[in-house]
Amino acid sequence: MFTGIIEEVGAVLRIQKNSASIKLTIEASGILSDVHIGDSIAVNGICLTVTEYSASSFTADVMHETLNRTALSSLRPKSPVNLERAMSADGRFGGHIVSGHIDGTGTIVRISQDNIAVWYTIRTTPKILRYIVEKGSIAIDGISLTVASLKPDSFLVSVIPHTREHTALCAKHTGDLVNLENDCIAKYVEKFVLGETGGSLTGAFLAKHGF
Repeated sequence: MFTGIIEEVGAVLRIQKNSASIKLTIEASGILSDVHIGDSIAVNGICLTVTEYSASSFTADVMHETLNRTALSSLRPKSPVNLERAMSADGRFGGHIVSGHIDGTGTIVRISQDNIAVWYTIRTTPKILRYIVEKGSIAIDGISLTVASLKPDSFLVSVIPHTREHTALCAKHTGDLVNLENDCIAKYVEKFVLGETGGSLTGAFLAKHGF
């Protein structure tokens, strides 16, 4: 489990392509201080497993399913990436619950300055948008952010200078793809409600559960 608080911005060192998968090597420093084989590290929000490491990099295998659902295929050598280690049991919960399992991608369609803040407008699919609520949480390339506004085909977040300067967002431009992970609580609530009601929310269901 992750929190969406980025620890370090690393860089793609190597991408070794196979027929339907890749081996990704990331250059890093601080997060490698206590790394072990089998550890989970979120790379642009994607939970990857460390298979090799050195004093200055780590390697992870990326399967076909992950490539299909994420923006990893747009990475190139030297691309900056957001890195976060799995949360330790005694750590602070600074962001929100992030699983590292990407729901889909979005496209940055507008970037605008608003005094100290920068607004990002991200267009995505109805499947992603159905779980997004104003002032709710969303993980964008692994960064825990708050949804400021919703539109029929997109949503907006406002980013403070610290977040922009200490994540890979500062290297993003309009037209770039980003990984999106919805707040997992919304998906579990929907699954529970649909399972209990057979697909429709009724007065009887609400009364049964104390509403």
